[in-house]
Amino acid sequence: MSDWSMRGKVHLVEPTKTYGQNGFRKRLVVLEQDNGRFTNHIPVEFLKNACDSVDELKPGDEIEVSFRINGRKWQRDAGSEAKYFVSIEALRFDLVGAKTRAASGRSSEPTGSYPDESEAPADDDVPF
Repeated sequence: MSDWSMRGKVHLVEPTKTYGQNGFRKRLVVLEQDNGRFTNHIPVEFLKNACDSVDELKPGDEIEVSFRINGRKWQRDAGSEAKYFVSIEALRFDLVGAKTRAASGRSSEPTGSYPDESEAPADDDVPF
C-alpha cells in the first residue's frame, strides 16, 4: 500500500464522533483546493488517537496531509447489490507557510501520526 500527500486549506473541522461498543473514534477535516475553474472539497478522516491532533486546526490554515486511500465493499446479504466506498485516512499533517505559523503561533512540527502500527485502525472497525 502506498502513502500519498496533498496540500489544501482547512475548510471545516468536525467534532470527533464515536462509534460502536469499542469506542472507535473518527474526525473529519475537509480540505479545500482551488484549481482555478472550481473549488474541490476533500474530506479527510483522522482516526482513533489522531482525532485529538487536529484540535488546534482552524478554517483557513494551510496544511499538507500524508494519507492512504482505503476502499471497502459492503453488501447487506448475498442476494443484495454490493456497494463500494472509498475514504482518505490521514496519517499525519504539517502546517504550511510562515504566514500560518506567524498568525497562529503554532509550529509546523509533524503531528497526527500513529506512533506504532498497533494504533492504526483495523480494516473491519466500521462498515464505511
